[in-house]
Amino acid sequence: MNAPLKAIEGQSKVQANVAAAMREIGREARAAAHVLALAPAKQKDRALAAMAKAIRHSRATILAANAEDQAEAKAAGMNSQMFNSFLDGTKSAIEMAAVANACALDVPHDGLHFPPCGAEELAGVLRPKTLGGVIERDGMVEVVSSLKRDGSPVERDLRWGVYVVFKAPTEYAAACFKQYGLPTDSTGRYAAMYKPYHLIGLELSISVLNMALRGEPTGTCRGFRGDAVAVAKRALKAGEMLDGEGGYTVYAKLIPAARSLTLGALPIGLAHHVRLVRDVAAGEFLTSADVALDDLRHDNLAQAVRIRRDMEMQARQVGKILAAE
Repeated sequence: MNAPLKAIEGQSKVQANVAAAMREIGREARAAAHVLALAPAKQKDRALAAMAKAIRHSRATILAANAEDQAEAKAAGMNSQMFNSFLDGTKSAIEMAAVANACALDVPHDGLHFPPCGAEELAGVLRPKTLGGVIERDGMVEVVSSLKRDGSPVERDLRWGVYVVFKAPTEYAAACFKQYGLPTDSTGRYAAMYKPYHLIGLELSISVLNMALRGEPTGTCRGFRGDAVAVAKRALKAGEMLDGEGGYTVYAKLIPAARSLTLGALPIGLAHHVRLVRDVAAGEFLTSADVALDDLRHDNLAQAVRIRRDMEMQARQVGKILAAE
């Protein structure tokens, strides 16, 4: 987000700019790390108690600021749960599953890595680890972060944009990358193209009209290579109701389709308005056996369950799972 942070009375003033605020938080965290590592347990307990007291003291101010944020979001027509799905990685997992399945690409074994990366660094970061990049091999999907691990901003971030990294199949193609001014990695064989903006609200209508009027889809599934599956955000108890993407109970992780079927993983799309039948530890995958899918009464949800089961059966029978773990 690029919105100003609100200051809370009794605390240090927060800079109006989020990037500056995150840099300051990162500096303070690094400075405190050494002190915290050497502090005795009693001192840590006192610090935690003091923080809790400060939060309780500022309760009214915090709630007022939160209410103001909610009012602004409501006025803008924002769906808060959908927005949160961008922050917890769920939306990226869903989108990259769609890209992998439509473009015959592979997905990471245990979820997206979200490496910090700016526009000029794409070709050097989104290349195989053997060359100093972050992906396992060529032909894999990944999503970059606009913040570094310490919370400081990435220069020329692509938070609003779209991008692709590709490899030159020949020396001639590599020479063209250089001649045309494409940003490349140190080998000159990997290049990147990007747009700094992604006008989804305006572009969506084009896809809809192409499909409805011309029978032309923007993309179609070419194989079951990646799956966005549900992972517990916290310790979950039998009897709880899952609240889906962007909620309090689960988030989505992108894993290979072959691994998903082996685990019996629950797709994030079916992790909504469904009851848990067994406990699930925080950070664990949810499986279809963990929830009461057969209890769903809503026609659309019940139909989604049938479609998912048919798809899994077909994938096993005809060998449509193309991605290896």
